[in-house]
Amino acid sequence: MIHVRDLHLSIGDRPLLKGIDLQVERGSVWGIIGPPGGGKSLLVKTLCGLFTPDRGSIRIDGVEVCGLDEPALVPIRRKIGMLFQNNALFDFMKVWENVAFPLARLKPDLDEAALRERALMRLREVGLAGSEDKWPSELSGGMKKRVGIARATMTESPLVIYDEPTAGLDPVTTSKIYDLLEKIRQSTGATVLAISSDIQGLSTFVKNMMLVHDGQILFKGPLPALQECEDPLVHQFIRGLSEGPL
Repeated sequence: MIHVRDLHLSIGDRPLLKGIDLQVERGSVWGIIGPPGGGKSLLVKTLCGLFTPDRGSIRIDGVEVCGLDEPALVPIRRKIGMLFQNNALFDFMKVWENVAFPLARLKPDLDEAALRERALMRLREVGLAGSEDKWPSELSGGMKKRVGIARATMTESPLVIYDEPTAGLDPVTTSKIYDLLEKIRQSTGATVLAISSDIQGLSTFVKNMMLVHDGQILFKGPLPALQECEDPLVHQFIRGLSEGPL
């Protein structure tokens, strides 16, 4: 589903992605971890075409993304559902309108009644029945995450990216969110990338893990192999040790 080769990206004179190589098989579920500012969010946004790399190759579902202009990127982006780190809900839209937004873009022939009905179905699936006419400002943090997840999965895209789906949530809500993500994944069969600072919670959902630091992938592989990685930085980070290279 994703094939990245020798990906480099700089902003100004600062190199941020430094030769990323990555292959993500269709239907696989990957967690992305690493210290803050290491390039995790930047990597997934570059995959979506939100940043233009200096050089390298990105193929999404067999199509080369690098070098495409905005109109040519539209069909690629339609294959991707994205939960942004801060949810990125439109404060001038009601909850159901936020959820229906990507579907309205994908299927402009659907009228408002049909869009609302589809949005309400998705909201019921994420446990937010009765919240459709609220404004985002009226929602708790956990509810906003659920709305963001509903929107990200509204079109049942073959690739879904979750950026910090449980940030700032309590342990019980975190567990419920990951249960919800797994339920949606099983129903759609989507390829999933999930960024999280909560390694323990993330490990209940993903099957594979990669650790990104300083614009490079220091580890990528099956979840059990992460504990056996001998890289000093990886060893320190996943165990939360105070002593080490970080």
